[in-house]
Amino acid sequence: MTQKHDNLIGGQWLAGSNYTPNINPSNLADVIGDYTQASAEQLDAAVQAARAAFPAWSTSGIQARADALDKIGTEILARREELGTLLSREEGKTKAEGIGEATRAGNIFKFFAGECLRLTGEVVPSVRPGIGVEITREPVGVIGIITPWNFPIAIPAWKIAPALAYGNCVVMKPADLVPGCAWALAEIISRSGIPAGVFNLVMGRGSVIGDPLVNHPGVDAISFTGSQGVGSRIAQQCAVNLKKVQLEMGGKNPQVILDDADLAQAVELSVQSAFFSTGQRCTASSRLIVTEGIYPKFIEAMKARMAGLKVGDALAAGIDIGPVSSLSQLEQDMSYVDIGQAEGAVLLAGGERLKLSTDGFFMAPALLTDTTADMRINREEVFGPVASIIRVKGYEEALLEANNTPFGLAAGIATTSLKHATHFKRHSQVGMVMVNLPTAGVDYHVPFGGRKGSSYGSREQGRYAQEFFTIVKTAYTLA
Repeated sequence: MTQKHDNLIGGQWLAGSNYTPNINPSNLADVIGDYTQASAEQLDAAVQAARAAFPAWSTSGIQARADALDKIGTEILARREELGTLLSREEGKTKAEGIGEATRAGNIFKFFAGECLRLTGEVVPSVRPGIGVEITREPVGVIGIITPWNFPIAIPAWKIAPALAYGNCVVMKPADLVPGCAWALAEIISRSGIPAGVFNLVMGRGSVIGDPLVNHPGVDAISFTGSQGVGSRIAQQCAVNLKKVQLEMGGKNPQVILDDADLAQAVELSVQSAFFSTGQRCTASSRLIVTEGIYPKFIEAMKARMAGLKVGDALAAGIDIGPVSSLSQLEQDMSYVDIGQAEGAVLLAGGERLKLSTDGFFMAPALLTDTTADMRINREEVFGPVASIIRVKGYEEALLEANNTPFGLAAGIATTSLKHATHFKRHSQVGMVMVNLPTAGVDYHVPFGGRKGSSYGSREQGRYAQEFFTIVKTAYTLA
């Protein structure tokens, strides 16, 4: 029998209306566990528990908060291999990537444990004699957190940790596809010394508990990572209810390759950006914009490098790329390969479903050439191991194509020219720029976020997280 996992509401583990199996995408015969589905009534109970816990938690001592977050981070790091293996088993990242993500989650909690002790304000003079002015930050209240399936422990960590550090209470709804890491994280939090009700986990489908969470009058703010369509709807709902909202919604990120680039370096960072983590990263580079001088050598080198990539069970040794996360995602990925070819693109490599020793959602990474900027393959986010190449004449045209997208999360450039690198950093219309590095790979202590259709609201991660999770108060005192 598989283990059953319940919701955490008000410090109690409570069963929902039913349980659903968590299936390993590398091996469909492997059931990780059964995870309960919360009802709308349980969602309401979780919000009420958070509201009840907020007055005491929001005014509690900062040392207690720091100690609790440090304890969470310490346990995650001590169990990083176990948690990373769970992550790879339920989401499909390679084991090395899973352990790396678990390590990042632990470091995030450690960072925000320190932030508890680094809360600052300002004391400034008034323009009126004899009056003092203090500017401080206070917690927002109850934060609804909605996380995606592609980073099932890191993204929850970088939302939960600052929320708690700044004195907020949390109701979290993880993606229904990957409840395992969320439950494991909730179990660790439940033993950290944080009072009952401060953190609550409700698992289930967005159609049942997602909208009730966003629209609940007891929730003061929503932090969401997911698709642009859902994010736009959440923004509208929060505007009607005058709630603070933070959205991360994906990208169609460009990787520019200039004639003067180091070819081997350009190929490696392009392969990593486009295909590692099965391309299931909002920072993945699915548009490779290549100048004509290096174009012939680049596509041949890419084809050769892709031929050596090993796709297989996420937990197996020597694997570069694991499975796609689900059947529906696999079908979507393969449909975009067909769409690209129907629009005139040439399939240079990959694109087919692979049959391996276990029954899983395996796909050979696909590379399309002879594409143009107006093709759907270059306009819409695929969110899989599918990349396309756009050929351009030189740097100026490359920059125009890089910015020719409704998204603006990340962009990369491969070049040995300081002039072009400096210009690209300033003129790329994104939130994050990488020079001679993969676009998919960011630090946990600096801001994360984009522009245009990729992000809405204040940045996540690092000290910039306080902009969303706190409210500024100005106090005047007559001396």
